[in-house]
Amino acid sequence: MDIMKKPLITDMYTADPSAHVFEGKLYIYPSHDLDHDNPSTNDGDQFDMEDYHVFAMDDMQSLPVDRGEALNVRDVPWATKQMWAPDAAFKDGTYYLYFPARDKENNFRIGVASSKSPAGPFTAEPNYIAGSFSIDPCVFVDEDGQSYMYFGGLWGGQLEKWKTGKFDPEGREPNGNEPALGPRVAKMSADMFGFNGFAAEISIRDKDGNPILAGEISRRFFEASWMHKYNGTYYFSYSTGDTHHIAYATGTSPMGPFTFQGYILAPVLGWTTHHSVVEFQGKWYLFYHDSTLSDGVTHKRNIKVAELTYNADGTIETIDP
Repeated sequence: MDIMKKPLITDMYTADPSAHVFEGKLYIYPSHDLDHDNPSTNDGDQFDMEDYHVFAMDDMQSLPVDRGEALNVRDVPWATKQMWAPDAAFKDGTYYLYFPARDKENNFRIGVASSKSPAGPFTAEPNYIAGSFSIDPCVFVDEDGQSYMYFGGLWGGQLEKWKTGKFDPEGREPNGNEPALGPRVAKMSADMFGFNGFAAEISIRDKDGNPILAGEISRRFFEASWMHKYNGTYYFSYSTGDTHHIAYATGTSPMGPFTFQGYILAPVLGWTTHHSVVEFQGKWYLFYHDSTLSDGVTHKRNIKVAELTYNADGTIETIDP
């Protein structure tokens, strides 16, 4: 069965696929777009999701199998709505699901839930992670066992309102000739339930060492952080948002700085683009989404997969969706 670049799930709308290999299988943790017609706003009110399903694949010749609902917003004491792009991690016999949602003050925070199974169901902690804000958590476990969370998103993700570390409802992006606002990274505590220290801003630079500027909208960070490691190099990839690319930058430390290299994925059908990169059964894959199933409706998306190709110099060939 050729599943490449085709919708992997067709009986519900799914987006933001976070793919991981657990227990010899590939597990996908997407967000779940509901089939509604809420109006679109710059705050993303049309993305009104309320639960997560987990999907499993035995190999790359078969379609994902729905393992059921893993977590619902009604079971998260601090959250009110908008369960956006999640991620998952494993440590010491426990699986962790990380997710953003709006708190009771309508601000995005990042929560954590745990399970003894990669398919869940997951039990949420009663409070969001202290010091967390914005959206799109990605948790990367390095070879030395230290875990890091990357997060942040502009506009609906509220990142520009947290520039000082405190929420400012009047917060704005930097001017076009100023360094772009970077995503955040924090070391995770040993128990995986919180941060070990504060969340630092990541610097993304050009090949001359200059910061990517806010006006460089085809290169600056917008949302959808992902971290993976290949041949000893750290690859930080992300969405450029309103210019619709998945870009990537490389570095020698998981905390950055990172040097912009180019694009992993060209623009897809639909407005948003969000991805993950995973090695499975000897090959590397890009999981992503578009809006094929809904003929381009921005908040009714479907996940897809394509094989990833590295060049000899470590650069990644751009995928045409």
